[in-house]
Amino acid sequence: MEISSKDIEGMVDVHTGRIHPAIYANAELYELELERIFGRTWLFLCHVSQIPKGGDFFNTYMAEDPIVVVRQKDGSIKAFLNQCRHRSMRVSHADSGNTKAFTCPYHGWSYGVDGALVNVPLEPKAYPQGLCKEKWGLREVTRVREYKGLIFGNWDPEAPELEEYMGDIAWYLDGVLDRREGGTEIIGGVQKWTIDCNWKLPAEQFASDQYHALFSHVSAVQVLGAKPDGDDRHLGSGQTARPVWETAKDAVQYGERGHGSGFFFTERPDANVWVDGEVSQYFRDTVDEARERLGEVRALRLAGHNNMFPTMSWLNGTATLRVWHPRGPNQVEVWNFCIADKAAPEQVKEAFERSETRAFGPAGFLEQDDSENWTEIQKVLRGKFARSTKLCLEMGLGNERMRDDMPGVTNYIFSETAARGLYKHWVDLLVCDTWAEVHERSRSYELELVK
Repeated sequence: MEISSKDIEGMVDVHTGRIHPAIYANAELYELELERIFGRTWLFLCHVSQIPKGGDFFNTYMAEDPIVVVRQKDGSIKAFLNQCRHRSMRVSHADSGNTKAFTCPYHGWSYGVDGALVNVPLEPKAYPQGLCKEKWGLREVTRVREYKGLIFGNWDPEAPELEEYMGDIAWYLDGVLDRREGGTEIIGGVQKWTIDCNWKLPAEQFASDQYHALFSHVSAVQVLGAKPDGDDRHLGSGQTARPVWETAKDAVQYGERGHGSGFFFTERPDANVWVDGEVSQYFRDTVDEARERLGEVRALRLAGHNNMFPTMSWLNGTATLRVWHPRGPNQVEVWNFCIADKAAPEQVKEAFERSETRAFGPAGFLEQDDSENWTEIQKVLRGKFARSTKLCLEMGLGNERMRDDMPGVTNYIFSETAARGLYKHWVDLLVCDTWAEVHERSRSYELELVK
């Protein structure tokens, strides 16, 4: 049965706060997502620090399509479908490296770093009729752009430019990318693992859900936080001994065009309880520079969740940046990067990586809490009646407003403004043929929210 636009529109009602759980488990919807969401939006590929020199490459994905990102000899960056044009084999297998050519291991077709087909074994004998190699280069990703060290790709020539697409989420992202002169870099390698859940569950949580932390992560916070006997000396002097939601002065959630963010207001640059003392002290030592570059609010913002639609997430202060690569409607492959200020001392970068891996690596104590929730949800959705029983998305409904101290549509942090916006944008992309229609729907909805 083919799903109609009317069916899709009926699955998300942002005015009453209702969603149909079939959006997480329907194979037909998933195929449509690959075409109309992942085939049209800007997707994170890698960081410039991972391909610094000409010939450097990094293998990644745009949804399920394998992609190789390559630094060209002139310093520019291109991205190609990692698919030999002969029989579809990958032409690049290493996670990353430096090369002069990509050669298919099946029949030996070889491509330059510019994607051109340069060598075909036994060409005169195998193709006596002639083979026009100019026609059979690697398929190039239509558009590649960089934003402050992050490289994005987009298949859609009609999509808005990257910064227009990002909109106000760029203001929130700058709080990580632009704290210090020199920007950021990726520390260490990339941790990869799979979770048996739909990609929208983690994307929604990072966009909109601070609510879960009070319950899902309570045991971790108890272990790491202040001790009744005062035995919390491992905490750095710039680190709060209590979870930030207990001491914060205010809190906000931002949600617009499918993007989402949330954080607490603090009086000091206090890092989360789960980072090492070196990290928390580093934030204290550098807050003046961050304040000068970003202003007071973002300089102090060291605890917060974020998602740039559809699948790039990060946590302020915790140095985790990740991509949720979809693997069918019921599985996601997580790629976890540790991102830190390039200007940070080496021992601080090591502490960032140690803290990030301990909390949000594949065996991280906070990551495990989240993964179990998402996996169990997906198991529940195997049930016929579970897949047809609508879910409540009402938190904070009708309380959206604009603020003077930050951009975009906001609400109190314990709300679902960003989640409703994520699913609204998801519907708009699935049912609209043009970006003009998508933008008009977004504009009307956001005006309605804050009128």
